[in-house]
Amino acid sequence: MSDDTSTKSKSPLAGLSLTFLAPAPDAVTASVATEKTSGEPVSARVVIVGSGPAGLTAAIYTARANLQPIVIGGVVGGGQLMITSEVENYPGFPNGIQGPELMGLFKAQAERFGAKIIDADVDRVDLSSRPFRLWAGGIEYRADAVIVATGAEALWLGLDSETRLRGRGVSACATCDGFFFRDKEIAVVGGGDSALEEALYLTHFASMVHVIHRRAGFRGSKIMQARAASHPKIELHLNRTIEEVLGEDHVEALRLGKTDEPGEERLAVQGLFVAIGHRPNVAVFQGWLESDDKGYLRTEGATTASNIEGVFVAGDVDDHRYRQAVTAAGEGCRAAIDAERWLEEQAAIGKQATAGIA
Repeated sequence: MSDDTSTKSKSPLAGLSLTFLAPAPDAVTASVATEKTSGEPVSARVVIVGSGPAGLTAAIYTARANLQPIVIGGVVGGGQLMITSEVENYPGFPNGIQGPELMGLFKAQAERFGAKIIDADVDRVDLSSRPFRLWAGGIEYRADAVIVATGAEALWLGLDSETRLRGRGVSACATCDGFFFRDKEIAVVGGGDSALEEALYLTHFASMVHVIHRRAGFRGSKIMQARAASHPKIELHLNRTIEEVLGEDHVEALRLGKTDEPGEERLAVQGLFVAIGHRPNVAVFQGWLESDDKGYLRTEGATTASNIEGVFVAGDVDDHRYRQAVTAAGEGCRAAIDAERWLEEQAAIGKQATAGIA
């Protein structure tokens, strides 16, 4: 993360549009428009839902396997990296890269190999039989295999000031952005294990970490509470709420409210990490795909297969532990290979059945 959100002058994407908001007027768009007009469904070997690192990596691999994937990427595609400024921990970019720029490269590479990317949200699905059916933007898509890579989104406090300073001192990922706060005072808001883990991690960089929680006690495990309470670089602020993030171009302080007594106070910090949880984007698949107690989709065994044969899962939608672009991309690769092999198995089974009938 960085205060400088401008694209570097020597960008490898010079002249390339990075927008995920509207499809380009090319043959892909024209063909989809024709299908919509005619009312005919659009068929594909593989449909990928989601256009973050997992979805677009899956698109690259399935396209290179000549599976001609369709990516239903969302009205606002690109995943969480589209709201991330500086990315310094993605391999291959020693000088860092802007999040939207990185996703533009992912998209360009997927399209180079023939993936069709549709900027629409999936409204509903029918996974009861194959071909699977998905509806997005008024069009029905049919797929022999589906890869679900819809990701997860961080939960935010809902403050206008928080939104304004997101990427300029406000973050929801300590692993991603902690490095930028070396020798600075920062705050973490949250009361569970995730908040305490992030606070402990951030002590490797920050001069002081202030943990803010609205209740008198934390919800996290006893051992995590003990570690945070005993750490010399962590200060706990219980019975406090964040009312406003102060600063014009970057975080300068927090205006805190008190839940145990009247009044407010000001806490001078240079960064705020929001650690109140994540929400996997699974609403459209509820009732079809199995999920854990946190709402993340489940996979079967060591593969990316879901509980429905022919449907695969990749990225943050099933990962509540790592939530990194590089791990999501890796899962997109795994899901693509799993889908390709499964389709080959189905084709072989079909040939055997045909030969048996003959």
